[in-house]
Amino acid sequence: MKSADSVHRAATPAVAVVDGTGSVIGWTRAAEELTGYLAADIFGRPIGTLLPPGGERPGAYLPRTGMVEVRRRDGEVVIVRADAAPLTLGDDGQRGESWLVSAIPVAIDLSSDTSALLESLIGSFPVALAIWDRDLRCVWFNEAAEQLQDGYPYYRIGRSLTEVIPGIDNEGVRDAMREVLADGRPMIDREAHWSYEGEERVLSISLLPLAGVDGRPLGVCSVALDFSNSKARDHLDLLREAGVRLGSTLDVMSTAQELAELAIPVLADFVTVDLPEAVLPGTEPLRRLATPEAGAPVFRRAGVASVHDGAPESLWERGEAVFVPPRSPFMEVLHSRRSHFEPVLDTSPGTWLDLDPDRARIITATGMHSLIVVPLEARGDVLGVAVFARSTNPAPFSRDDLLVAEELVTRAALSLDNARQYTRERLTALALQRDLLPQNLCGSGAVEVASRYLPSDAHEGVGGDWYDVIHLPGGRIALVVGDVTGHGINAAATMGRLRTAVRALAYLDLTPDELLTHLDQLMTEDALTPEAMGATCLYAVYDPSTGRCTMATAGHPPPAIVSPSGEVTFPSLPAGTPIGVGLGTFQSHDLDLSPGTLLALYTDGLIETRQADLDAGMARLADALAHAASRSATLDRVCATVIDSIVGDAPAEDDIALLMARIQP
Repeated sequence: MKSADSVHRAATPAVAVVDGTGSVIGWTRAAEELTGYLAADIFGRPIGTLLPPGGERPGAYLPRTGMVEVRRRDGEVVIVRADAAPLTLGDDGQRGESWLVSAIPVAIDLSSDTSALLESLIGSFPVALAIWDRDLRCVWFNEAAEQLQDGYPYYRIGRSLTEVIPGIDNEGVRDAMREVLADGRPMIDREAHWSYEGEERVLSISLLPLAGVDGRPLGVCSVALDFSNSKARDHLDLLREAGVRLGSTLDVMSTAQELAELAIPVLADFVTVDLPEAVLPGTEPLRRLATPEAGAPVFRRAGVASVHDGAPESLWERGEAVFVPPRSPFMEVLHSRRSHFEPVLDTSPGTWLDLDPDRARIITATGMHSLIVVPLEARGDVLGVAVFARSTNPAPFSRDDLLVAEELVTRAALSLDNARQYTRERLTALALQRDLLPQNLCGSGAVEVASRYLPSDAHEGVGGDWYDVIHLPGGRIALVVGDVTGHGINAAATMGRLRTAVRALAYLDLTPDELLTHLDQLMTEDALTPEAMGATCLYAVYDPSTGRCTMATAGHPPPAIVSPSGEVTFPSLPAGTPIGVGLGTFQSHDLDLSPGTLLALYTDGLIETRQADLDAGMARLADALAHAASRSATLDRVCATVIDSIVGDAPAEDDIALLMARIQP
């Protein structure tokens, strides 16, 4: 580490004692060396004397803790780390108003150990660190910056970026640094080019503002990464792309495949991602081999990529069980949680490959010669292993390649864990919802019914949509459709409670508005769910003896009614508040339905999208119903045609429930 001579002499903290008025009453030798003021010159003077011009303002003499500028006697400004503590004076132990203030130049705080740590974190990229004061003078730099001095002579203590050096174009960096000082916002990853000894150098420069304890800018820390080496640039581009692509979906298999494809061909010629069964919910249990000596199916292949078409290096397709010997690098990595690094793959007799002849054959046939196996670890769990191999690329893996592979896998592991947790919760919610929805809907001699339920493909997971058909005394039939706000297991559980409550209230022979009022009170007063989720609901009762259908809505879209002639209308129902609000403002509405009339009850997932509002969605539904009802003979076919017409192959943004009823002659 390089710094000014004064900084080296000030390795011992400079200490001063300041009284309650801000006057200096104590001064050490180290303080003299740091500031240039002898004790006799500073005693009795305000501590604000050491502040740079503009820093002497009311309260400026009060002791501070943090980064502060100190003005030396010769006018030079030094950035220090100041610490202040109240000082107890006198034998009585009473704390006076004096303060003990110590200051250490920031160049000593930024030790060579810190610089080495930063460089190790960056990995294989040379990191040049430097600190510049407000006058753009270099006050500190590390060894990597020193190595760039011949081509970039501004890395010298005391040299300012404002100096003009023939052959060095410094205007861009100088202006950027002034901008960072002015607005206090960092500038990240700015590319800079310059030539040195006939070679074009490419640097990524980031500028970070350094603020004092009072918030005023003290200087700028520059971080320059030399990417003149094409391999280093490729590695950086790989990690940048990983930050964009990994985790773009919440699907475990897709994320594993993204990891495999990212590393080809920049890092490896062949990559596999193998995950245990527990990380892949919904897969069939792995079967055991008849001969334990040959290994066991520990993983499933979730991702595979190769520079060769068809990935001839892979013994298994995606989704298939992967067999590994007990004594192999894969099991070693799984248990130790440490990477296996084998720059020159040992295929001689007596290695683990003796227990895995199929792999040995593939390795020989494809010319694999270098191997890295990295554990996929996230939040304390090992999710599987990622395998990187080289065959076409003759260069063996280096330590830098290992660091990049581990960084890539670390990022992928977090995305995989997020996808795993999402998939597990979604499958649980789906199973719960399917169990709670009616399994076998049946109509009556007067009403034919059919239904469809389509779970959401969105990241939020399954929701709380439901439908039901309830047979009432006197041949009447109740039709119900509802939608619980929110998604996931809680929404599905709330849906089950509401469906049960609706059935219990229906058997009390309440009118639709009375039933919704009681349902609203139950959800509000009895707290059907601790999360206090709301819901919308449409409840309709058809009486075949009168041909009348009475319905009420609680914040739910109206049903679509298709007349025997094919005309589609949406009745104007009295508005009702959603369930759970506690207002109970519901009204019933009567409709006379002739034989052959078709009713479609649905949730808003069928008609509402991010691109279209409810009115546009209802228009699409009306058009789909008009065409489907005219062409389809069965009601079940009408349901399927309407869903296909509106949703098609596009992923559903929200759960969709559709319940249809046709009045029989």
